[in-house]
Amino acid sequence: MTHPHHRFWPAGVPHTIEPPATPLSANLEASAGRFAKRPALVFLGHTLTYAELQAQVARLAAWLSQRGMRRGDRVLVGLQNCPQLVVAQYAIFRAGAVVVPVNPMLRAAELRHVAQDSGAALAITSSDLAAGWLAAGVPAENLLVTRPADALPHAPPSDPDLPAAWADWLRDDSPLPAGATRWSTALCCTGGAPAASTGVDDLALLAYTSGTTGHPKGCMHRHRSLQHNVHAGVAWGQLRPDDVVLAAIPMFHISGMVSVMHTALQAGAALVLMPRWQREVAAGLIARHRVTRWTNVPTMVIDLLASPDADRFDLGCLRYIGGGGAAMPRAVAERLQARWGLRYLEGYGMTETAAPSHANPPHASKPQCLGIPYVGCDARVIDADTRQPLPAGQPGEIVVHGPMVFDGYWRQPEATAEAFIDLDGQRFLRTGDIGWVDADGYFFMTDRLKRMINASGYKVWPAEVETLMHAHPGIAEACVVAAADVYRGETVKAVVVRRAGHETLTAAELRDWCRGQMAAYKVPALIEFADRLPKSGAGKVLWRELQHV
Repeated sequence: MTHPHHRFWPAGVPHTIEPPATPLSANLEASAGRFAKRPALVFLGHTLTYAELQAQVARLAAWLSQRGMRRGDRVLVGLQNCPQLVVAQYAIFRAGAVVVPVNPMLRAAELRHVAQDSGAALAITSSDLAAGWLAAGVPAENLLVTRPADALPHAPPSDPDLPAAWADWLRDDSPLPAGATRWSTALCCTGGAPAASTGVDDLALLAYTSGTTGHPKGCMHRHRSLQHNVHAGVAWGQLRPDDVVLAAIPMFHISGMVSVMHTALQAGAALVLMPRWQREVAAGLIARHRVTRWTNVPTMVIDLLASPDADRFDLGCLRYIGGGGAAMPRAVAERLQARWGLRYLEGYGMTETAAPSHANPPHASKPQCLGIPYVGCDARVIDADTRQPLPAGQPGEIVVHGPMVFDGYWRQPEATAEAFIDLDGQRFLRTGDIGWVDADGYFFMTDRLKRMINASGYKVWPAEVETLMHAHPGIAEACVVAAADVYRGETVKAVVVRRAGHETLTAAELRDWCRGQMAAYKVPALIEFADRLPKSGAGKVLWRELQHV
């Protein structure tokens, strides 16, 4: 069947692919066999070759096996972008276990839910975050703890240009909890790596994403769905072993994990790791290492070009720059094109689709557009009520079918059933996003059915923030909505009704309290107090009325 967007399909890229029926760990093994001496990871001036990376993965996999990790067991990984994160993920796959990625910004209550809901037997984290895991109720003996500088064969860098926050993080010398295992101890394991028994249909990833309920849900991806988008990404982007990829977006997030880490390592490319965003550091890494590919969120580019030194940045080595999570402002894209000849390529995807389900063709992109359906993807716009397909130009709900779509939510059959619909005998994921498709087959987003807030690419679900806020003794009611933000695209706004006896509670006090209860990107940037919240006759809060106030 011919689709309108096939006229704009990248040359040499197949419309569908059949990725190898092997687990993700086999990708690294293959690259290590082909490119043993080539750089795999570059971290603060230190390079880890493919052979060295594979050796560390084998030793950690052996340790995990000795610890009793078996096929299907869940292992939490809460780390910034660093070599240990890469080693941990591939070792878990090699051991047949399941990666449960955790945002290092999460607080104790958030960590507790993920740890308990996943039933994880082990958590891998860094020394500066270990106290948070203990506060979440994870026993010290179930912690494998690394210091950030464990990845460096020498003392932490003393470069005066190193951002202070990075320097403090790298030099962290927090005492390890009694009973926890040191990273260096695990890497000294001399046992044999477990025999490869993981199948492509085994569970590989349990990535937590929030939703309309108050607690995050685990998205189940098997090796096959991740492998599809990894190999599709190499083909679509035409990645080569001589590519140098900047990992600036977090690799605990589905985009950084699949579209950056796994894709680069499958291609045999070099991955330059950036643990935290800092625009001048990013520009320096691009120039110094001659970075050819940079997947990001638009706010990073906005911030980069806002630097007073932006016109002196050397970005000419980039062959690709693009990303998703928010629309790229037209003026910023035009400056990028005019100054460096770079066309920003926007895309679209979800945790449930293993990152991209849509992407703009490199030679035929459209601004502020989701792109065309990705390799192997069938995307449609339907009437959300009748489920009938809608013609070009008419807005409706975007639904997606393809090998990249997840299996469902962990131990939540009802939520899984609600996430899918059947069309023409196929199972389609309801994205909850309202959009339209033009005559060329390009998709555009206009609104959302769900109450999600997209702040700089981080997904914030109001129900989760409301649940956390209701633990404050001074809050009687709270409604969280999106508010427009010039830099972040959207930001978090809370409308709060004070409880009797707490009339003096201020926005600043409440915001400070929130910082201790939730990840920083979820903390309401705007807090307004009201005597009451607007409600329907059934008592439901009319949140849409507050969203536009």
